[in-house]
Amino acid sequence: MLKEEFDTLVPAQGAFDAAVDRRSFVRTTLGTGFAAAVLPVMAQTVVKTDTAGLVAGEVTIPVGDFKMPAYRAAPANRPNAPVVLVISEIFGVHEYIADVARRFAKAGYCAIAPELFVRQGDATAYGEIGKLIAEVISKVPDAQVMGDLDATLAWAKGQGFDSSKAGITGFCWGGRITWMYTAHNPGIKAGVAWYGRLVGQASPLTPTHPADVTARLAGPVLGLYGEKDTGIPLDTVETMKAALAKGSAAAQKSQFVVYPEAPHAFHADYRPSYRKEAADDGWKRALDWFKANGVA
Repeated sequence: MLKEEFDTLVPAQGAFDAAVDRRSFVRTTLGTGFAAAVLPVMAQTVVKTDTAGLVAGEVTIPVGDFKMPAYRAAPANRPNAPVVLVISEIFGVHEYIADVARRFAKAGYCAIAPELFVRQGDATAYGEIGKLIAEVISKVPDAQVMGDLDATLAWAKGQGFDSSKAGITGFCWGGRITWMYTAHNPGIKAGVAWYGRLVGQASPLTPTHPADVTARLAGPVLGLYGEKDTGIPLDTVETMKAALAKGSAAAQKSQFVVYPEAPHAFHADYRPSYRKEAADDGWKRALDWFKANGVA
């Protein structure tokens, strides 16, 4: 159960139910609209990135016999661009995640945001976050996600992009996956985890968590967290720091930045939790981190 998302979003749900006809927000294609469960949103997103100079839109990635949708954005004039995997929150690949991919593309990367929940259900179609977690997110196995991301990198390589210079970043649910995939795939050069859960109970679908896998981290991870995140207590950050200190060489190079007064989802510029100063600083640090660690 993803308590950090539940805690930060449920208080707004009643206002949403009373004021918004969620049917008007149903997504028609990947990377558009907003997930119903996250509404109400701010009046408008703060950052809007166009597609000038980019190749951007929905693609299909084969995972065995399954065809997984994903949003891809890449510079039109750099066919061998390095790859950044962009991992969504529990709300799937909606407008904000697609915009993040375009921001990376403008910085010279092929950014790919795969729809990792699609076998379990459409995350954007839920109007109640509790039902979204219970019926979709809690049924997504880590092993499935790792395999889907492996397939995404293989697809990127097949398209001519430089998967030997690959990084990963993600937000909340995707922040946890950032840590996990960097431990799973020895080819990942670096990760940037935005307020992802660090510890948790073992279960059949999630047998380990970031603090359990630091010995296997292939690349260093930059953790960007908020001091006032009610779902991720700072003592879990300290637990992770202790685990990193005993982990791989890459784990020992990993770093945390904890933003004073910042809540959960401080980078999400479509939500009231957005904090511009922390978001801008985190974005600059993310780009610098990738360049310093071979994702360039």
